[in-house]
Amino acid sequence: MALGAAPGAPAAPDPAGGSPAQLLTELQRLHRELGEATETYQATARTLAERRARNKRLGTGLAKARIALAEGRDAAGQLARRQYQGIVEVSPTLRLLLAADAQGALDQEHVLRRAARDRVATVERLTAAERRASGLAREARAALDEEQVLAARQRAQHRAAREKLDEVTALVSSLSPDQLAEVDGLEAERGEEARRNLVAAGGLSSASAVPTRRGERAVRFAVDQIGKPYVWGAEGPDSYDCSGLTQRAWGSAGTEVPRTSQEQWAELDRVPLRELRPGDLVVYFPKATHVALYLGDGLVVHAPRPGADVKVSPVAANPVLGAVRPDPDGPPVPEYEPPALPEGARDGADTGYAEEAAPEG
Repeated sequence: MALGAAPGAPAAPDPAGGSPAQLLTELQRLHRELGEATETYQATARTLAERRARNKRLGTGLAKARIALAEGRDAAGQLARRQYQGIVEVSPTLRLLLAADAQGALDQEHVLRRAARDRVATVERLTAAERRASGLAREARAALDEEQVLAARQRAQHRAAREKLDEVTALVSSLSPDQLAEVDGLEAERGEEARRNLVAAGGLSSASAVPTRRGERAVRFAVDQIGKPYVWGAEGPDSYDCSGLTQRAWGSAGTEVPRTSQEQWAELDRVPLRELRPGDLVVYFPKATHVALYLGDGLVVHAPRPGADVKVSPVAANPVLGAVRPDPDGPPVPEYEPPALPEGARDGADTGYAEEAAPEG
């Protein structure tokens, strides 16, 4: 499904007369540039979220430090008032000689020594509280300044990514139905050829595998999303980007996975392509910038890119980086019946971001 051009979107290059291969190349160029802008924006957004969480912790620590400081000052004030009211230090020996009751004098000396220790401890606590409050206040001011800089940077990067997305949208919207069909056909042809080559080279098993219970649930969830549009940054339920789909699919099965394709590739267990089973995640491009969910029989379900819907594609429709497994210890189900695919499940664009600098999911 082609996205409508946003008001004020940059004018797209005139595709008239371009061959399907030329149009596909132009789309991939724009996707690459969108990917570069998106990746920068997402990295800043994650950093900003981390800084805000840290600043919240700093604020809590500073509030506690200020309470401790106030309590320390109150205790120090009470000591000062007692001293002002006539509690004067006298030599322990002289006090014992002058006392009518020697035992009482010894008891009083014990009390005074304990009071002296309390005074020292109070002063030490007050000094430590002042140092901690002062240090946290400086750290909080610096953290707030950093957060404001990051927020401004994020807004600028978001605008840049949206402008590039508008440019992609404008080009897709400018293509005629015949041109779109030709580009889609070329993508499908290349993807199927790549899948056959992968199987022939021994990189993908031709045998059917069985998923785990959670893997089966993830597959069925993903298949139920077929036909919903790709939307930049979407996590469902009405639209998805690529890693938003895989995260929600596995989340519906009770397994949490990271949000972006790069994090999924970095943090989940790797699995050889020959051992793929339904529910595994197939990751694409050198920088792990696209991800799909394996269905079995050499097919994946994924949210390809702007202008496309969630669909089924050959596993090698994009350059495969590798595969990861969210539940490596899950036992396979005793029986498995793959979900029926809806009509038109394989229609539309197959490829995701066809450059290594593409955005994360």
